[in-house]
Amino acid sequence: MAQPDDLPLADYDQLSLPDLRHRIRSLEEPQLQRLFEHETAHGNRIPVLEFLHARLRELHQGAEPSGGDQSNAPGATSTPTGSTVQEKTAAEPNTPLRHGVANQTPARGRT
Repeated sequence: MAQPDDLPLADYDQLSLPDLRHRIRSLEEPQLQRLFEHETAHGNRIPVLEFLHARLRELHQGAEPSGGDQSNAPGATSTPTGSTVQEKTAAEPNTPLRHGVANQTPARGRT
């Protein structure tokens, strides 16, 4: 099982699906197989596994890796502190209105 530092794409786990889809085109079969094994063991994201499998199939059918140097690719962008979502900014819990039933709507925060 490959560790993140051993993977052929830098920041693999942080890449968006479109970025990943483009970057795998320059990889050869052994590199794609390492990504497939890593994804299966870690994220197991179905869309990622599907396009890794599709690219492996293309290579088996005679496709050639595209040119390009992965070391020149920009890194994944992420926030330094993680998600900006906080509990204090979350919406207040509520009960949806019941339409068509008289006097069935709860007091929704009224006392």
